[in-house]
Amino acid sequence: MIEFLAILLVSYVIHGLGMTIGYHRLLSHRSFTCPKPVEYFFVTLAYLGLQGSPMWWAAMHRAHHRFVDTELDPHSPKYGLFNASVGWLMKKKYPDHVIPSVQCKDMYNDPFYRFLDQNGNITAMNFLCLGICIAFRLVLWALFGWQVALANAIGSLAIFGVPLMLNVVCHIPRLGYKNFATEDDGVNVWWVGILALGEGWHNNHHAYPGAARNGMRLHEIDVSFMTIRILKAIGLIGWFNPGPKMKEKRPIRVASLAASSFAHRRHKVLRRRKLKALARSEA
Repeated sequence: MIEFLAILLVSYVIHGLGMTIGYHRLLSHRSFTCPKPVEYFFVTLAYLGLQGSPMWWAAMHRAHHRFVDTELDPHSPKYGLFNASVGWLMKKKYPDHVIPSVQCKDMYNDPFYRFLDQNGNITAMNFLCLGICIAFRLVLWALFGWQVALANAIGSLAIFGVPLMLNVVCHIPRLGYKNFATEDDGVNVWWVGILALGEGWHNNHHAYPGAARNGMRLHEIDVSFMTIRILKAIGLIGWFNPGPKMKEKRPIRVASLAASSFAHRRHKVLRRRKLKALARSEA
């Protein structure tokens, strides 16, 4: 039983780091540079963790940042908890304002990512991912036994649910706190920060999306950034963006941010109109 739980935990962490380092901080935000073999290694870990097409993942996440907490945000809980958690995964095609050849120019000509994206056919890309993930567990079963395969599968399913939970929990202001007075609803939630290997410091991330570091205060543990620093020390990563140097200070009370009241809401309405116009022009 101890061995089973150990394999489950290791699977959770390695597939989780594939998602946080490979899909998120590297592909979606290019917060560090590395050789292609290192990139493909972390991307493959995420893919085998049921994260789907890397280009789809990056395109949707970039859209989330560009249109955050507006109607064009793929998964803002302001427009329904179901859609924010799993509903957005059920779409049969890319949203009209999310165009991989536009949002992911840095990935679009890579044959590996184009193959996994199946020419934008979401049904095909998901079946491909599911088939490869099942085949991987069958290989684990053949080589190491069904216990290893099952523990790895459970760990992968657990990490699959983490970003779905994060999309909801870390965009409900009353559940967390802010270090930075951003206009969106993203907040830092400590227990999500732990479960998501550093991704739960969401206000920090929305304030500095290009930073390789999400945890910016002493207590904000960021396992993914710790891993990036280790990879940098051993020469597997080149440049990385560490984000701002932040002195310890008391977090901003979310209630006080809402006190900007009418002016803040009006600014968001005007911003939403501009984003809709921008999306129509890009489509």
